[in-house]
Amino acid sequence: MINRFQDYLFTMPVLAKFAVGMVMLVVIPRLSRRVHIPSTVGLLLGGVIVGPYVLDIFGKVRPIADFLAELGKLLLMFFAGLEINLALFRRARDRSIALGIATTVFPLLLGTIVGLSFGYSVVPAIVIGSLLASHTLLGLAIVSRLGLGSLESVTVAVGATVMSDTLSLVVFAVCVSIYTTGFSPAGLAVLIAEIIGYILLVLFVLSRLGAYVLKRVENEEDAYFVLMLSIMAIAGVLADAIQLPGIVGAFLAGLAINASAQKAPASLKLEFLSKSFFIPIFFVVTGFLIDPIKFAFGLFDDFFLVASIVGALLVGKWIAAWAVGHVFGYSPDERLNIWSLTLPQVAATLAATLVARDTLNSAGQRLLDDRMFNVVLVLVFVTSVLGPVLTERFASRLSADAHAPT
Repeated sequence: MINRFQDYLFTMPVLAKFAVGMVMLVVIPRLSRRVHIPSTVGLLLGGVIVGPYVLDIFGKVRPIADFLAELGKLLLMFFAGLEINLALFRRARDRSIALGIATTVFPLLLGTIVGLSFGYSVVPAIVIGSLLASHTLLGLAIVSRLGLGSLESVTVAVGATVMSDTLSLVVFAVCVSIYTTGFSPAGLAVLIAEIIGYILLVLFVLSRLGAYVLKRVENEEDAYFVLMLSIMAIAGVLADAIQLPGIVGAFLAGLAINASAQKAPASLKLEFLSKSFFIPIFFVVTGFLIDPIKFAFGLFDDFFLVASIVGALLVGKWIAAWAVGHVFGYSPDERLNIWSLTLPQVAATLAATLVARDTLNSAGQRLLDDRMFNVVLVLVFVTSVLGPVLTERFASRLSADAHAPT
């Protein structure tokens, strides 16, 4: 009966499958909010259920869904760069840079050590560390709701996102290039020079050119809309030219036009379309890759690896928040609030993990194997739940102190 049901689902008309997908994009985020889990996790679980290892509605060969997911992954990183609040970064630039470097370096080192300890070679181990270095500000809405958005420690934590996301992606890009082309001192020097040149080209040349062109069409929303996508595509093509992952180009493209396009009407419409359609499809299609039986057995067999990766993240981010907070004279609750804000691993982490999983060396070996892919999925779930919970706790303390009578 199960096989017959699967055959029926697989042979449904294309429009019926499309309708199933659209219903998922509407229903799953709402169900996720009711059971108090992040919608990202809900979409991943939905993808597992309708994927090839359970109901198999969409099959194993799905070029249209895969293309939409690839576009969603790029748009995810594009808006990660576009939504960074550069005004807050400039307000406490030096302190934001200090925290950004610290919250990148400590998790990077600890994650690399864990990777080496569990048998990964140097380049994959550094990639594992780079995955822990970035963060997604899931708790920002909580501190804003409590009226703490203007608190300096919060401003510094938000500003640090610029540094941590950029540095982690640069380290990741270097590792991807070395893994695919091989290592040599001269080749590494050329690669670093190319990456620096690329970053300068995108952030200074493409940003000014993009701002000029977008200004010329600011009253034509259709042209503005298409030009934003074109800027993202151009940055991706330039990244491919020097063997960098497209997600790096998409992130830098968003950062490049941040000041000129962040609040434009066409930008808001592209954001709406991306976050309601393309990006959710990316998470659902990622769920297609998960075999729930292998995933469950893998968690049991690799429990110590999972615990070590999660522990490396928690400890690394805590050291960074506590050390930098101590230097700048922040209270214990402010330091803990910074720590909780920098914990969630969602957007950049998941996108980079998929790129690493699809990256092969000359021998056909993956940069990151399915074992680590499963571990990262657990990391995404744990931190996307734990981070906001802790932020609610520590930010509520700060709010109570701020409103306490003197």
